[in-house]
Amino acid sequence: MQETPFCLRVGHLLPYSMSDSNMTDSTNPSTFILLGIPGLKASHVWISIPFCTMYAITFLGNITILFIVKMEPSLHWPMYYFLCMLAVTDLVLSTSIVPKTLSIFWFNYREIDFSACLTQMYFIHCFSAMGSGIFVAMAVDRYVAICHPLRHSTILTNPVVAKIGVAVMLRGILLILPYPFLGTRWPYCRTNIIPHSYCEHIAVVKLACGDISVSSYYGLSVTFLVMGLDVFSITVSYIQILRVIFSLPTKDARLKTFRTCSSHLCVTLASYIPPLFSFLTHRFGHNVPLHFHILMANVYLLLPPMLNPIIYGVNTKQIWDRLLRLFTHKGT
Repeated sequence: MQETPFCLRVGHLLPYSMSDSNMTDSTNPSTFILLGIPGLKASHVWISIPFCTMYAITFLGNITILFIVKMEPSLHWPMYYFLCMLAVTDLVLSTSIVPKTLSIFWFNYREIDFSACLTQMYFIHCFSAMGSGIFVAMAVDRYVAICHPLRHSTILTNPVVAKIGVAVMLRGILLILPYPFLGTRWPYCRTNIIPHSYCEHIAVVKLACGDISVSSYYGLSVTFLVMGLDVFSITVSYIQILRVIFSLPTKDARLKTFRTCSSHLCVTLASYIPPLFSFLTHRFGHNVPLHFHILMANVYLLLPPMLNPIIYGVNTKQIWDRLLRLFTHKGT
């Protein structure tokens, strides 16, 4: 049974063949070879332009969010603490992928150490799980703020927010920890070539020549446990939120209340729709080439971290005003 990696990262690694010269008898190969975007090697330099741009926007945007929330007392509320956690998660996730990918695109530096590959794999899946957990925490914050506004400050105190953050972090760390642990136990006697731009879990596991059913079933379990519970929790929270919004007496009151959760709703959809599209493309688009699946696997990891600070920066008046004051002050 083939594993569905986290966030619906399912099976974008299609069957491929390698020559005998690429075979290895090594139990644990010293290095793996990342191909980048298979079939588009001649376009790697051009593909690197949007990748580099997305990473630059991600880095600058999330650093700006962290700075503004720290400097602006009016933003010292649970929602923005969670936003800072998301910004850190997005920075680590993007940095785990883009520098190595750009080294492939720009310098054809395709080798990656075995331990470095497993570390990259762990960071990608671990921080993806953390990001999903933070979306749930933000949905709970919006639920309390809208459905129980008078109790918001007493329910989501700073210690409670800190405990939620630690719980989200530990969940990601512990659930994904078996990935690299199991990866070190398999013998790799087929090939050390990964037709991908980063060390994605199932892409690495499929190189093993032993029984990989444990990794496959565990990966499926993690996917449905994390993804299923998170989407369910967010959906239930918004059902309750919408019930309260539609019960308000005036249209202005409904719109004003809905705007308080519009940013979170937008970033949540931006994080879950691309992987869902990738999943549907793989399952039903049987003639879709491999390079499209690999591109989509990169897009749904890199696009949300870029969009999150933009969405919150545009939709949150306090962040926008502080940003304008920052640039206005520098201009004068």
